[in-house]
Formats: sequence, structure tokens, C-alpha cells
Amino acid sequence: MRAFITGRDPDSTSSHRDVASGGIRAAVLGAGDGLLTNVSLVLGVAGASASSATVRLAGIAGLLAGSFSMAAGELLSVQVQKEMALHELEVERRELSEYPDAELRELAAMYRARGVPYDDAMTVARILSADEKVALDTHARLELGIHPDEAGSPVKPAIFSFVSFAVGALIPLVPWFFGSGTAAVVGSIVLGALMAIGLGAVTGVMSGRPIAKMAARQLAVALVAAGVTFAIGHLLGAGGG
Repeated sequence: MRAFITGRDPDSTSSHRDVASGGIRAAVLGAGDGLLTNVSLVLGVAGASASSATVRLAGIAGLLAGSFSMAAGELLSVQVQKEMALHELEVERRELSEYPDAELRELAAMYRARGVPYDDAMTVARILSADEKVALDTHARLELGIHPDEAGSPVKPAIFSFVSFAVGALIPLVPWFFGSGTAAVVGSIVLGALMAIGLGAVTGVMSGRPIAKMAARQLAVALVAAGVTFAIGHLLGAGGG
């Protein structure tokens, strides 16, 4: 029955990537946010002619604050989303129990809206409504857009967010542990640019879009963010001096 609902052969292996996976999404977004946040912060502070120690301190603070913030935000948002989905499922379960005929007609109407003839839609609705679990699953997917078996735990995306943000934020900070001044600034720009290109390429692979185009877009965003914050930091540093 599930194969009929999803339109897939139950014995076949799907060729589609799990682009909705909370872990993958959180990792890609977290790394991108970490890179943009800290490359901007590091170069902004460096542009103000701050010492290497100050730049390192600011970068580490940005890394820790951003990582914990991303993880907490992901944990709360996914948990709230899960709780809302479970609430809607409970409401739908109660309606199926109390108003089975109305829910059957509603299910048939959803299939009719998709172009299925009236008699066929009623037949399909009766078949699916015969099993409580299948009925709930079908209403959840078609009416609510919820996949009951895919609620997931908020812990995994939260961990992915923390780690990926930290990695992204660490990259532009690395040169400041080994150098200072112009050399460290250039190192931050080069490492940040390389990571931006890599993230753009990964996004291109995942979305099926041209890899070069996605990499160029990610690089352009990173360079603009870094350039603007460096200029602002330089102006504030010059004004303060």
C-alpha cells in the first residue's frame, strides 16, 4: 500500500538524494554561515589594525558563540517543528476516528483534485481508509505535507550545525595562529575563498545546478562580505587612531 501512496516500487532503490535530510542541510548551511561570519569578523577586526592576539580572540569568540547559537537554534526549531507535526497528526487521527465518512470523502476529493476520475478516486479512498495506519499516513502526506515516519530527532542536526559552523569559522582564523599582519590577512582571504568555492561546488552537486556557477556565487558572496567588513574595520581603526 505504501508503494501505491508514494508511486514507487517497494523493491526498487531510489536514485534520489535525501536533500531534505536535517543533518546534510544543517552541515552545509552551518559551514557556510561559519565561514561568512568569521571571515567577516576576522578581517573586520584586522582592518582596524588590531593586534594578532585581538584578532585571534575575536575569531575564537565568534567561533564559539556562533557554534552554540547555531546548535541551539537548530535544536529548538527542529523540536518545535516535530511537536507541531505530532500535534497535527493527533488531530488528524482523532478526526479519522470520529468522522470516518467525511475523511473518506475528503481523501477522495484530494485525488480528484489530482485528476483522478470520481469513481476511481472513491475506490482508492475506500481502500486506503480500510487500514487506520495507512489512512493516517495518506492524510498526513497529502493533506498536511507531513511524513509520519520521518519526524526525526533534533539532536543530529544540532550536532551537525555546531561542528560544521565551527569548521567553517575556523578556516579563516587558521593563519592568525601562525602569522600576523598582511600575510595573515591574505591567508584568511585565500583559505576563505577556497572553502567558499568548495561549499559552492557541494551545493551545486546536491542541487543539480552548474557547479562552476554555484561555486562562483558562493565565492562572490564571501568576497563581498569580507571586503565590506575589512573596509569598515579599516575606516573605524583609522578614525579611532
